[in-house]
Amino acid sequence: MNCYCDSGLWFSSCCEPYISGQQNAPSPQALMRSRYSAYCIENWQYILHTYGERQRQSLSASDLQASAQNTRWQRLEIVATSDYATNSQNNLVEFKAYYLFEGKAHVLHETSRFEYQQDGWRYTTGVIHDDSGIIKLGRNDKCLCGSEKKYKQCCMRLQ
Repeated sequence: MNCYCDSGLWFSSCCEPYISGQQNAPSPQALMRSRYSAYCIENWQYILHTYGERQRQSLSASDLQASAQNTRWQRLEIVATSDYATNSQNNLVEFKAYYLFEGKAHVLHETSRFEYQQDGWRYTTGVIHDDSGIIKLGRNDKCLCGSEKKYKQCCMRLQ
């Protein structure tokens, strides 16, 4: 099965080893991709674990689950990444995550910051861009899942 993060790789050789705990993500981008995949498969414990230590103190797996209720993730697009270094606090990944929420298409456009902590890369903060929110999709527009089909012939049917 193709990985949820749209890397073009199989899930078993892309994000699954990180989500299952077999390996640590080797870079901020790999962690970002695995966090997206974890949202797709609803692995709230992994998402919680990949937050920075300070951020985890005010979160729980049930909080994450509640915030993603009625959300169906469609596609991840990596926009840009910074060169990363384990001793830097400026390890950035800019992405767009497309999703359906309560029957409407949305995009989350964020620049996320990652830090290398004792046990690997962790998500610490993010800045949400102004173009995040509802996307107006017409029936004949391309589907946001990346299938290249028209929206009406693809995900619109699933709503």
